[in-house]
Amino acid sequence: MGWIVLGIVVVLIVLLLLFGVTQFNKLRRLDQLCIGSFADIDTLLTKRADLVPNLVETVSGAKEFEASTLQAVTNARTATMKATDMNAKAQADNALTSALGKLFAVAEAYPQLTATANFGQLQTQLAEIETQLQFARQFYNDTVVQLNTALRTIPSMWFAGIASVNQRQVYEEADAARRGAPKVEF
Repeated sequence: MGWIVLGIVVVLIVLLLLFGVTQFNKLRRLDQLCIGSFADIDTLLTKRADLVPNLVETVSGAKEFEASTLQAVTNARTATMKATDMNAKAQADNALTSALGKLFAVAEAYPQLTATANFGQLQTQLAEIETQLQFARQFYNDTVVQLNTALRTIPSMWFAGIASVNQRQVYEEADAARRGAPKVEF
């Protein structure tokens, strides 16, 4: 009779240990997924920032192009390259996106510029990177939501301290005007 009770206790202890290891690994896996998905965003931001000097060089060749617009793009690129944490990167990313939008809007007033192959190629590459960035941001936010949900629900929350995993912030759009749907009026 004693061996049966001992066997049941051993089985329960083993099951509890396996359960704990599973929860620990789940939290660590989600944390690493967040780290990796943010690194993907960082890589795309760097790739986009690397295209900016070529774009500025192409645009600056146009006579009388607005120097303030080019300066805003250059400053935003510099801020993107210097940003180290997620909040700083998000703010710099939004500033560069805004500056590039203004640059392309102003460039439309220069038909000789927009007709050049180099400008068109750079514009296409930047649009492709922006699409990839949108997907990367979405994936990052999805993984952050999964991690944060696990950290706030039972039983994973019991293992957060042991796993040394903390909640993360989602990558938010800083520009409120870009968050919502555009207003269409007829």
